[in-house]
Amino acid sequence: MKIILTHEVTGLGTAGDVVDVKDGYARNYLVPRGFAIRWTKGGEKDVAQIRRARKIHEIATIEQANEVKAKLEAVKVRLAVRSGDAGRLFGSVTQADIATAIKAAGGPEVDKRRVELGSPIKTLGSHQVSVRLHPEVAAKFGVEVIAA
Repeated sequence: MKIILTHEVTGLGTAGDVVDVKDGYARNYLVPRGFAIRWTKGGEKDVAQIRRARKIHEIATIEQANEVKAKLEAVKVRLAVRSGDAGRLFGSVTQADIATAIKAAGGPEVDKRRVELGSPIKTLGSHQVSVRLHPEVAAKFGVEVIAA
């Protein structure tokens, strides 16, 4: 099935790309979650609009990405969350939590979909987080999770 991506999907493409995927993947996952719309001839207008919106929000050059990377790696990110006695969290730290904490710490605004966690953060302490700024540039920094 041909679909038009409305958001970036890791391993598949970026917003505005027209890709061919299995019917079940599109019907059961991508379309209901709003990551894609079905491709139609009239949908070609949507592709141009999505690509224009993507160009406004994305980091265009590697130099810009390296500047944002330097700012991110200089910021000390601390996240206060509720936890139990043994240091286990009630729930987990999400990408949105990390993006908000970066902004609160005085760092640049980061899209939550670009934050990559190796594994879910469910304990107190220091954890490594990566932010994919550009296809060739990723910023890696530490996030300290403390008890609230």
